[in-house]
Amino acid sequence: MERLTQPEEEAMQVLWKLDGGFTKEVLELLPEPRPPYTTLASTIRNLERKGYLQAQKLGNSFRYTPLIKSEDYRKRFMSAFVGDYFRNSYKELVTFFAKEQKISAAELQDIIEMIEKGKSE
Repeated sequence: MERLTQPEEEAMQVLWKLDGGFTKEVLELLPEPRPPYTTLASTIRNLERKGYLQAQKLGNSFRYTPLIKSEDYRKRFMSAFVGDYFRNSYKELVTFFAKEQKISAAELQDIIEMIEKGKSE
């Protein structure tokens, strides 16, 4: 799965939320400042070329449907992120956030309880 650029990921977030749609619908839901319509149309065509979307011609326009679930993309993205920045160590990832004070002791305890609960199931 090819990594997405920031504009591609923003477009996919909208298309996942809509469960597919037209370029105009995506444009309306993107945050400000919105790209020009033609720029977004090129971004969406790139997503189709990369295998993230399927296009269906309806009249004079195309409706795009995601071929990849957002959960699948998130899993692959996070795996690559942890591999690239934390040497495949989720412990290093959590340690980083703890040192940066981005995660509290209570949140860490919640994570520990989630892990322990998962082991017993």
